[in-house]
Amino acid sequence: MCGMSQPPHHRTPASPPARPDASMSLLTHVMDHSLDEGYAEASARREADGTAGLPRTLKAKLGLAAGLVLAALVVTLGAAQARVAAPVLAKERHELIDRVERADERADGLERDIERLRTNVADRQRAALKQPGGGQGELVALLSGATEVRGPGVKLVVDDAKGSSSGGGGPRESAGFSDTGRLRDRDMQKIVNGLWQSGAEAVSINGQRLTQLSAIRAAGDAILVDNKPLVPPYEVLAVGDKKRLGTAFQDSADGQYLHVLQENYGIRSTLSAQDEVRLPAASSLTVRTATAAEQQKGAS
Repeated sequence: MCGMSQPPHHRTPASPPARPDASMSLLTHVMDHSLDEGYAEASARREADGTAGLPRTLKAKLGLAAGLVLAALVVTLGAAQARVAAPVLAKERHELIDRVERADERADGLERDIERLRTNVADRQRAALKQPGGGQGELVALLSGATEVRGPGVKLVVDDAKGSSSGGGGPRESAGFSDTGRLRDRDMQKIVNGLWQSGAEAVSINGQRLTQLSAIRAAGDAILVDNKPLVPPYEVLAVGDKKRLGTAFQDSADGQYLHVLQENYGIRSTLSAQDEVRLPAASSLTVRTATAAEQQKGAS
């Protein structure tokens, strides 16, 4: 086989592989040129002029040192003033606390004096009511709450609902009460008046003896009896015929009112007859008018 000349083989050099981020030219430019061109040009110009970095001339160095000294002086003066003012503020604070504590002590002392005088006046009033008055001294003392009472009666325990209840209508809607499942002062007024009308001879709420002049009011959600707050559950004790008193109260309009509160608002109550209940004397008595009892004929 005769040899034939072979054409020369020309190999084309391989092109470099494309960059993976070739399609993100704008992002690539931002990453590669993070410094703005204007800033880069200014930095290069300062380096060429020899003004880049720290000041090199004596005047510039002295100016920088003076600025640093001034800044340090301002910080030092501020710290010194704060250190000087701290004891003054602390002294004024202690003086204010002392004034408040002294005022509290004076107020407590005045409250103790008022309570002592109130107790003294109540004792004198009770002693005056116990004096013989035509054979009615004991009755007057009983009705006025001047003496403690014990005897058969009933115990009525009333408590707020376990949770809030909602709904329209009911006996409290016309009185403007918002239904929160809590006993109100007007509810307690109706309950006490119902016991009086059912034949109770004496009534107390949580140990507070009621008299003919006792006031049941409200302060927020709290019930006040003669300006003393009560905490639920409310224990109402009434002296009277234990059999007739409980039945008469349940059948009365106020007893039915309490039943409606139980059914519609979740108010809880239990009524039980007691062989003996003890009611303390009223803590304070107010005598508005008094006249001397007429001397009976034939009395020496």
